[in-house]
Amino acid sequence: MTDLGLELVTGEEELDRFVRWVVTQDLPDPSRYLSGGELVLTGMQWRHGPEDSDIFVAALARAKVAALATGDARYGEPPQDVIEACRKYRVPLFRVPEQVAFSSVTERITRLLSTGRAADLTAILDRHRQLVSGTGLGSVLELIERDLDMRCWVMSTTGRVVAGPPSVPPAQTVTAFLSARRLPCVIHSGQRPYSLFAVDEFGTSRAADWMLVFDSDCSDWPEQRRALAGELAAIASLERVRNDDRQSAEGRLAEELIQLIVSDSKPAEIISRLELTGLGVADSYIAVAAAAEDGLRPRELRALLREILDGRTPAAGVVDGEAIALIPADDTVLATIGVALDTLEPGLAGAHLSIGVSGIVDGEGLRGAVEEARYARRMAAGRGKAAALVGHDELATHMMLLSSVPDEVRRMFRLRLMDPLSSYDQDNGADLVHTLQVFLQTNGSWTRSAELLHVHVNTLRYRIARIEELTGRDLSRLEDRVDFFLALALG
Repeated sequence: MTDLGLELVTGEEELDRFVRWVVTQDLPDPSRYLSGGELVLTGMQWRHGPEDSDIFVAALARAKVAALATGDARYGEPPQDVIEACRKYRVPLFRVPEQVAFSSVTERITRLLSTGRAADLTAILDRHRQLVSGTGLGSVLELIERDLDMRCWVMSTTGRVVAGPPSVPPAQTVTAFLSARRLPCVIHSGQRPYSLFAVDEFGTSRAADWMLVFDSDCSDWPEQRRALAGELAAIASLERVRNDDRQSAEGRLAEELIQLIVSDSKPAEIISRLELTGLGVADSYIAVAAAAEDGLRPRELRALLREILDGRTPAAGVVDGEAIALIPADDTVLATIGVALDTLEPGLAGAHLSIGVSGIVDGEGLRGAVEEARYARRMAAGRGKAAALVGHDELATHMMLLSSVPDEVRRMFRLRLMDPLSSYDQDNGADLVHTLQVFLQTNGSWTRSAELLHVHVNTLRYRIARIEELTGRDLSRLEDRVDFFLALALG
């Protein structure tokens, strides 16, 4: 196929392999959807760093694929780490020029395969064409229903129908999926069976996954139909990756916006970045913070929070394992999140999802709103429930007060009070800020503070005296203790 312009990059000694099939894959570990002999086409959406290449190519080698072909659209040419991984695992690597569509490569190869599989090849080629042309999951599901008389829906774990026929699966579908001990599983609604499959059962936490819902009993399926479910799961997984806003300019700007807010940047810089995310047209905003103790990775937590807030165009990011989102002001957001948490709870499997929601603020109050949401989220986590939600109306009075103060005023207040201690700690390897925090948490108890800090009481007294000397404050006075407490709360 020299006219296609494919270029061999490495693997000259392995070119006697037989190509049994051709597939497009962009999952980080596609091995469970491969059975050997495939030419794998990839746009390298799975690659976020050099370390990903070894994982991806190792999975191809385990599956005994025939070769790998990478498109030029994303990187211009195969990255060196991809080339090295292919050499390491003896996987031939081809380069697909940007002007050559994957559908063209697929079509040419399938023509050369056995004519006895012509019907199957036509269906799969049609599926690839539809995906490449951007028509997405809806067209694939229509194809399956039209040719195989199989109705299927792709759904999120909040109950949103991602793609599928106009009729909606029964209400208990999501709960059954989240609580099932094993997948696939079959449920019955009236006299009709429904089969539930995970889109990425082993690569994604159940609560953050998508699911396939077929309106038939999969226990009666032939092997070919089971294989079709696996292929459809791979397509749905690819579609979810493509819909991940982190791949878009708006998504990256949203991540940067959240980082700016948390890092105490100036309000003017935050507002200018806010306008670039598409949220700048709103007059008022709400912040939402979410965290999971176990079971959900940061990227899954972020995706799940966006799913919970679906329809509100959130700008979301992750800071220290906590997902934070900004949305236009909405009086119904607490009720929406509450319903979603009730739905998700059976699938959390010990993850203990906690969510906090701020009050409504304008553009200059975003940092206060984020702090308020994070504080509310910590309150929710303290309730010990599998899924807990705290709104701004449940917060302590001092947090409400802090969130209403302009960002610049709060920043200067904390800077003037805490900067002498932070600078001293940095220059002398001391621990005055932490000492102050523990001293206030124990209500000024010398004995308890010394125990928690693992120091002698005399050492503690020296540290407190040093704090008072550096700041000009007196920790025996209630007013000064309150100032320090508020300054620490702003950190």
